[in-house]
Amino acid sequence: MSKIEIKNIYKIFGTDPLSILPMVQKGASKEQVLEETGHTVGLDNVSISIEEGETFVCMGLSGSGKSTLIRHINRLIDPTHGEVIVNGTNVLDLNENQLIDFRKNEMSMVFQRFGLFPHKTVIQNVAYGLEIQGMQLEKRNEIAMKQIEAVGLIGFENQYPSQLSGGMQQRVGLARALATNPGILLMDEAFSALDPLIRSDMQQQLIELQSELKKTIVFITHDLDESLRLGDHIGILNGGRLVQVGTPEQIIMNPADDYVEAFVKDVNRAKVLRAKTVMIKADQFNAKDLKLSDTYKVNESVYIEEFLPKVLSDRSTIVVVDNKGDTMGYITEKELAISLSKTAHQK
Repeated sequence: MSKIEIKNIYKIFGTDPLSILPMVQKGASKEQVLEETGHTVGLDNVSISIEEGETFVCMGLSGSGKSTLIRHINRLIDPTHGEVIVNGTNVLDLNENQLIDFRKNEMSMVFQRFGLFPHKTVIQNVAYGLEIQGMQLEKRNEIAMKQIEAVGLIGFENQYPSQLSGGMQQRVGLARALATNPGILLMDEAFSALDPLIRSDMQQQLIELQSELKKTIVFITHDLDESLRLGDHIGILNGGRLVQVGTPEQIIMNPADDYVEAFVKDVNRAKVLRAKTVMIKADQFNAKDLKLSDTYKVNESVYIEEFLPKVLSDRSTIVVVDNKGDTMGYITEKELAISLSKTAHQK
């Protein structure tokens, strides 16, 4: 069973959403529903399965429903119809006390605007969730200091948020979310308020932490580059409807519709596509005339940008190998040209 399962979720905002539900279920668009009824469709029959330990990125333009979706997972919003299953439990069945415990122990959330307490120091902010859980001061400060170190803020533990830069404040928010050791981390536009360079640093920080911690992360963003960099899988929403779910490579190579294609048209494919994605499998490639001096070996998981200069400079044929060193396939200059074309998915 998946860590998080969102099943056929509908969310309609308005005075009488249940009366409007059949109209939406029959296929009425968000625009049609608003015009005819004054109700707003937040989510339209969205189903997603998120596996334990993966980073799932949900993206779309403003109003697409992505923030509405993430708030269903910790039940800040109740759906008009559907189920939200976390660790095998339907969160809609939880009573008030059970829901409080669920939020305390199962997951943490990182917000766009940091959400720090201005009157508390860094260490007090980071330890806040542990304090709510009833942990003793000495123990919670010990844990908080470990998380402060993990996000690179040693020496700032006694500062107040107003004394920190935006990037440092978001590091505090991330440390606070991790301090309770949640299985699930919800991040709603967590880096979008940061300057580009700081944002890139925070993305790298999250990648490094995730490689060690293996949390289940649901990350909301409107930025495709951020999605491609962080996501194991990406779900794209449009008008409350889920239009595509896939790996970054699948999204780039095979956009589901014109909406997704518009997102990916200007992406630098060399930074997204891996060797294994574009290779010709060994049993489908005539390698008998290749000279070893004309080949260059790369691991299957290497991004194209890492070996592209080699191919362009001396037209080497890339030999793609697995982690054991066994040959999986080959990449020539021709395959690279096709894969890097903006119309590659049409081939």
